[in-house]
Amino acid sequence: MKPLKIGITGVRGIVGQTFTPELVVQFAQAFGSYLDGGRILICRDTRPSGPMIRSAVLAGLLAAGCEVIDLGVSPTPSMQIAVKSLEADGGIAITAGHNPAAWNALKFVRGDGVYLNPTQAEELLDIYHQGEFAKASWDTIKQTVRQENPIPHHIEVLNNAFALESAKLKRLVVAIDCCNGACSLMTPQWLEALGCEVLAVNNDPTGVFPHEPEPKPSTMAQLSAVVKAGRADIGFAQDADGERLGIVTESGERLSEETTLALASLVRLKETPGTIVTNISTTGAIDLIAERFGGSVVRTPVGQAYISEAMIEHNALLGGEGSGGVTVPEVQLSHDSAAAIGLILSHLSRTGRRVSELVEQLPRLTVLKHNIAVEPNRLYSILQDFRATVERENLQYETTDGLKVTMPNGWVHVRASNTESIIRLIVESENADEAAHLLDWVRDRLTT
Repeated sequence: MKPLKIGITGVRGIVGQTFTPELVVQFAQAFGSYLDGGRILICRDTRPSGPMIRSAVLAGLLAAGCEVIDLGVSPTPSMQIAVKSLEADGGIAITAGHNPAAWNALKFVRGDGVYLNPTQAEELLDIYHQGEFAKASWDTIKQTVRQENPIPHHIEVLNNAFALESAKLKRLVVAIDCCNGACSLMTPQWLEALGCEVLAVNNDPTGVFPHEPEPKPSTMAQLSAVVKAGRADIGFAQDADGERLGIVTESGERLSEETTLALASLVRLKETPGTIVTNISTTGAIDLIAERFGGSVVRTPVGQAYISEAMIEHNALLGGEGSGGVTVPEVQLSHDSAAAIGLILSHLSRTGRRVSELVEQLPRLTVLKHNIAVEPNRLYSILQDFRATVERENLQYETTDGLKVTMPNGWVHVRASNTESIIRLIVESENADEAAHLLDWVRDRLTT
C-alpha cells in the first residue's frame, strides 16, 4: 500500500512514493488559483524532504501569480499568526506534524489564520482535480521571495495573552523535548526569556527526529528521564510543527495525550466557566470537568477546522482534541502547543500547585486507541459493514464522524483517519478491563 491522503486536512503522503514534487506543484498552483494570486506565506518543519517540497510549493505559487513570503523553518502556529500580522491572503505549512520523517504534507490556511473549513477544502480540491490553474505570464511572475521570521511576533502574542512575568516564573524548572522539530529554536528561547530554568533536549533543527514526533507516552521516555534527573517542575513534548503537546509530571509520569486537553480544561474552567469545544473522539473527562465547574461542552467531527469553526460560533474559552492539540483563543483559533504551555505554566506560577496535584483532580477514565491499516478503496465499505453489524445488534450509535457506539460500560468510536489510510478505533470506559473488553468487541466485528 502506497498511502496518499487528500482531504479536509490538506494532502499528505510518503515522500518518494505518492507524495511527489509534481503533486506538490499542482496543489500549490491550485491553492494560488483558489486565492486569486495574492500574498501567500509558507513555512516548513525540519524533516529531510522539506527543502525539496518547499521548492515545489514555490514553483506552484509563483506560477499562479502569487507573492510569496517564506518563513523558513518555523512552527505552523507561528505562520498562522503571521498570516494576519503580515496581511497575507493565506498560507501553506509544509509539514506532516505528528507523522514519521518519511511523510510530508501541505496544510492550507486561509486569511484569518485558520485552516480551510470543509466547504473551502472541497472548493480547493475541485480546482485541483479540474486542473484549471491560474497561470502568470512570463513578465508578471514575481521576481523575489521575501524572507520573514514569524517567531518574535508569536512570542509577543503569547506574552500578551498570559501576562507572564519573569519574576513569577524564575522558580519553575521546565524540561522540553522539541523532537528536533520546528519549535527547536522558539520554545527554549521563549521559556528562558520568561525566566524559567530550561532543560532542553532534541532542540537541534538540523538533527533527525530522535523518536516519532507524536507526543504520547511511548515517545516521552527520554523527557521523563530528564524531568527526574533535573528535578523539573514539568516536562513538555512538542510534535514536529508545534501543534500537539505531551506532558510529563514532576515525578516523571508520562501522561496520555488525552490528558493534555483535560488538564487545560481544568485550568481554564477553574477560573472562568464557559464552553469547551472538542471532537467526539476525545475523552468524556472533558464533560465531567465542565459539569463540575458549571461549563458546557460542544462536540464536533475530528479535525482542527471543525474545532475552530465551532469555537467561533459558540464563543468558546478553550478548544482541542485528544491528540494533544489545544486551542487558546486569546492566542489564536488553531492548535498551538506554545499557547497550551503558557496556559499551564501561568496557572502553576500563579497557584504554586504541582502538576501532579492537578492530574489528581482529573476524572479517572481509560481510553484505548488502535489503528488498522486499510487499502484506501476499502475504508468506507468496512465502515458500512460495521454499521450494519451495529444495527443488527440494536445498539445506539451516532454518525457525526464515522460511527460512535454507546454501550452500558462505555463507548466505541470507529472512523477513517483524516491523515492516513487507516481506520482508527477509540474506546473509553471507567476501568482498564472494561476498556480492553470494548476494544476486543469492536475488533471482532470489523471485517478487514
